[in-house]
Amino acid sequence: MRSRVHPALPLLLTLLMPLFNNMSANMEIIYLIRGPGVDEYPEIGLFSIEDNVNGKIYVHRSVDREKTPSFKVYCDVAHRLTGHIVDRSLIINIRVSDVNDHAPEFPEKEFNISVKEDHAAGQPVFQMLALDLDQENTPNSQVLYFLVSQTPVLRESGFRIDRVSGEIRLSGCLDYETAPRFTLVIAARDCGNPPLSSTATVHVHVQDSNNHMPRFTQDHYNIQISEGRASQGVLRLGVQDGDSPFTAAWRVKFDITNGNEEGHFDISTDPETNEGILSVIKPLDHETQPAWSLVVAVENEEPLFSCEGGQLQRPQQASASAIVSVRVTNANDPPTFHPGTFIVSEVDGAGPGTRLGMFNATDPDRTAGKIRYKLAYDPANWVSIDEHSGVVITVKPVDRESPHVNDSIYVIIAHAIDDGVPPQTGTGTMLLFLSDVNDNAPVLCPSSQHLEVCQSAGDKALLIEAEDSDLEPYSDPFTFKLDSTRGDTGDMWRLGENRGYSVELLMQRSLPLGDYSVPLLIGDKQGLSQKQTVHVRVCSCPDGFTCAEPLVARAGVLQGALAPLGVAFMALAAALLLLLRCRLVSGAERQGRLVPWDEGIQTLITWNEESRADPLQVFLDTTVPRGPLEMRAGVMMEVLSQLCGTHDPEGNPGYPPHIYAEEGECEQADSLSSLTCSEHDLPPDLLDSLGPKAAPLEEIYSESAFCSPQNAYFG
Repeated sequence: MRSRVHPALPLLLTLLMPLFNNMSANMEIIYLIRGPGVDEYPEIGLFSIEDNVNGKIYVHRSVDREKTPSFKVYCDVAHRLTGHIVDRSLIINIRVSDVNDHAPEFPEKEFNISVKEDHAAGQPVFQMLALDLDQENTPNSQVLYFLVSQTPVLRESGFRIDRVSGEIRLSGCLDYETAPRFTLVIAARDCGNPPLSSTATVHVHVQDSNNHMPRFTQDHYNIQISEGRASQGVLRLGVQDGDSPFTAAWRVKFDITNGNEEGHFDISTDPETNEGILSVIKPLDHETQPAWSLVVAVENEEPLFSCEGGQLQRPQQASASAIVSVRVTNANDPPTFHPGTFIVSEVDGAGPGTRLGMFNATDPDRTAGKIRYKLAYDPANWVSIDEHSGVVITVKPVDRESPHVNDSIYVIIAHAIDDGVPPQTGTGTMLLFLSDVNDNAPVLCPSSQHLEVCQSAGDKALLIEAEDSDLEPYSDPFTFKLDSTRGDTGDMWRLGENRGYSVELLMQRSLPLGDYSVPLLIGDKQGLSQKQTVHVRVCSCPDGFTCAEPLVARAGVLQGALAPLGVAFMALAAALLLLLRCRLVSGAERQGRLVPWDEGIQTLITWNEESRADPLQVFLDTTVPRGPLEMRAGVMMEVLSQLCGTHDPEGNPGYPPHIYAEEGECEQADSLSSLTCSEHDLPPDLLDSLGPKAAPLEEIYSESAFCSPQNAYFG
């Protein structure tokens, strides 16, 4: 059963259909109700049966449909005396009918919006929305919108609102300078009976747009600029604009529309003053053009608009212009080279006196002044320049492999100096291209000069790389050949694949441990070759890959580093030996006697000269004085007399030693062969009398004619 309920109206339970009960004749019944609105939430105690005999249901207070639109009530029939339920429950659905008790409501009481001054008429400005809580799709919830008032009221501009959608639109044109702000009162009203309504206030803020064109404070400007240099801020151009300062409608941009085809000038905007700043970015030349006329235009960053007949218009003329007359004052200009940079070519190795080219400079001032040339950059000091003609000639041989040459180009820079006040200097550049000649044979790369290979490696290839300082076609591909002059080289080594700049070196067989020198002939593409030696060390490799001992001498670098050190050690040893000898001699002079042969055994230094004789110990008198040459000659003669078995009773030797010079002097000496003794002065049994210690000397004498039948040489 469905019922409609209205607040404070009684509901009468009526019989919709006859009920039959076989106990109704002798039974009294009562009506009971339960459920939401009776004894359950929501709305407990809203409904009740005051007359349970007649079954009348009452509503005790008003009902809010927006809170509870319907109720579901259960009705039962019970025995009056026992209270037992004698029939099934009857469900009654009660629906609350809507009345117009809610007015439309806006989410805010006040709104603040912004609109650009150039907003087009008829375009939406803002969307109003009000909500009515009454039943949907009924007149009670249908909302209409109205513009109640507008402040200020202007004939040329205003607002209107769509009654159904609530969309606010612009009528006519806005003018920021006339009315920067509007206040609108908007009403929302429903269609109930009676209708209910509410209002909201909309504050419209007009944002200034560009409806005023900027204008120059002057139509014509005159300035003077000195030639030959760039200058910043040579002129400031003022403008006036009626729009709001520091907005896009007020800020301007400048452009040189005529007279700056060569790009000598530039103009920018001062962001604080809105002035145009004219600058010279490319030096001017009085001789080329003594006067300039520039047309400068100015416009706003934001497009210009106007309002005609209530509609926006974009005018065709949106910028103003002014003329800037520039007069260039004369100054001393530097000489100009023609051309500024040029290339000359010469073969590599060209000798002194070769003419390379000529610098040519002129004075742009077109005066009768003189120009002199001067070298400014010649890092290798290869050339000279004629001060008057600018002719460049070589003073040294040129070399393409010089570190000052880059990609076969050697740079020469010259200055041309005029005689103006003050003197000015121009700069010219000569690029000397050195064509290559085949003056370098290929050489081994440093990494290929010393190599290692494991004895167990077998046929493992060693990669040998070569390089050539020359360019194509005087460089790779290279040819590699084993030097056949070494007979055993081909038995131990062979060459593998030639890759143009490298070749493989392989062992012919397993070689014993040790160091090997492999001579190679390496030639370039034109056949220029030279002999190179690869030092290969065959070593043992416990792990099969790495030599057990590191390579001592690598790429000749270590040898080169140790050579000066070895020379230093030898010089130190010689100095110590000389000092020792001087001490012995001075001691002997103080004693005034010779050291006997059996005292102070001295050993000659082994110089590794080739000889089959064993190292010879000679018992010498070491008391040779470090004094005048005559004194030393006497001592030396006495020693020779002991060796040769002769001695002059008066102490004067028959063949005194030849005196060459004091140490350090450069007197020309004949040879050591002048130190001789005649065969006739030597006893026949000389070597026999010297004893067994002279056996090696006898052997040397017999083989090399150390003391020949004519002369005996001691050297």
